Amino acid sequence: MRTLDVHPIIDNARFTPFHWMVMAWCGLLLIFDGYDLFIYGVVLPVIMKEWGLTPLQAGALGSYALFGMMFGALVFGSLADRIGRKKGIALCFALFSTATILNGFASSPSEFGIYRFIAGLGCGGLMPNAVALMNEYAPKRLRSTLVAIMFSGYSMGGMLSAGVGIFMLPRFGWESMFFAAAVPLLLLPVILYYLPESIGFLVRQGRTDEARALLKKLDPACDIQPGDTLQATDRKGGGNAVVELFRNGLAVRTLALWLAFFCCLLMVYALSSWLPKLMANAGYSLGSSLSFLLV
Repeated sequence: MRTLDVHPIIDNARFTPFHWMVMAWCGLLLIFDGYDLFIYGVVLPVIMKEWGLTPLQAGALGSYALFGMMFGALVFGSLADRIGRKKGIALCFALFSTATILNGFASSPSEFGIYRFIAGLGCGGLMPNAVALMNEYAPKRLRSTLVAIMFSGYSMGGMLSAGVGIFMLPRFGWESMFFAAAVPLLLLPVILYYLPESIGFLVRQGRTDEARALLKKLDPACDIQPGDTLQATDRKGGGNAVVELFRNGLAVRTLALWLAFFCCLLMVYALSSWLPKLMANAGYSLGSSLSFLLV
């Protein structure tokens, strides 16, 4: 009888179709996530005109989803450690898809903002859980590459949102953009069927048979005997206070990284929210304005 740590097995595994499957499903989840986040910028010119919103009101309305993302990442990231990545992803996915559909029924800016905040909770929670699941299953030498490829689904979701808007907005109205979220929701059972649970979580929960089956799919060459005991060593280092980021000459580097991330996110979310409206004000048609967002 041996005691095997699952992490070295995963780190040293050869790249197999199983890894492709995990990356594809996680990438698909982020496509839907990106669609939901970019959709506000697509419909903004129309709802500002229909509801008579000022730029200040429209900006506040767009920020509700971002506040929801912040709280969702904090809450659902920790919750998934207890209930499992798969359940955490399913909960977040169902939450933001349902809230997005309800946005299509909103009859006032206040109601719209509430649904956007709820959708933001799900979007913010899904992203770190999908990244963590991909990170856990990826071989060590390919981890950064696979996570980066998977994360491109977020941008593809934004492109999908703009493309769908060019076709649907002039024909079916802004509500149809949110009703389209029913399609991903219908795929949820299929995604849950194929998406694997975290192996580390299964081992910690004593579900060793499921963990063995996943390890064999991940690395068919691994030699796991029926009597072997599996363990998942916690690879997290000891916790440090945030103040440590500002000691030993790290203060300037820490602030520079924070500023860089702030500027990048400001640019991404500002452009995704306001670019179609700005181009419409410049005299472009709705379809042409959305094509700028697609680019």
